[in-house]
Amino acid sequence: MATPATEKRKPVFVKVEQLKPGTNGHTLTVKVISSKPVKTAVNNKGLRSSMVLARPARPSLIAECLVGDETGTIIFTARNEQVDIMKPGSTLILRNAKIDMFKGSMRLAVDKWGRVEVTEPANFQVKEDNNLSLVEYELVNVVEE
Repeated sequence: MATPATEKRKPVFVKVEQLKPGTNGHTLTVKVISSKPVKTAVNNKGLRSSMVLARPARPSLIAECLVGDETGTIIFTARNEQVDIMKPGSTLILRNAKIDMFKGSMRLAVDKWGRVEVTEPANFQVKEDNNLSLVEYELVNVVEE
């Protein structure tokens, strides 16, 4: 018999509008609206500018995908094999997703600790006029007195 400590917890699904900067561990169902590849910077030696490793660089695939649910949309940064899954019109479950900040706006991402799964088509209309990635956040240092 499974003890409470080893039982899997049921994931709590959140809606796009509930996402906040600096948070992680989100599980949500989204539809892919669009996906556009992002060029990775390559310098004249054929190496990515961020690479200073001795091993040969495998170019990483990155795509910015607009995903959403009935509460809003957000840009999802898809990497490598995730790019192939992000087909417009498909419904996905993002498990253990996190919010990254990019130039003051929120981006949704799933790293090696999470999963992107294709699921049954969702029966919701995506609310496209509430794009959380268009909201700019400013980092404010709070000084305690």
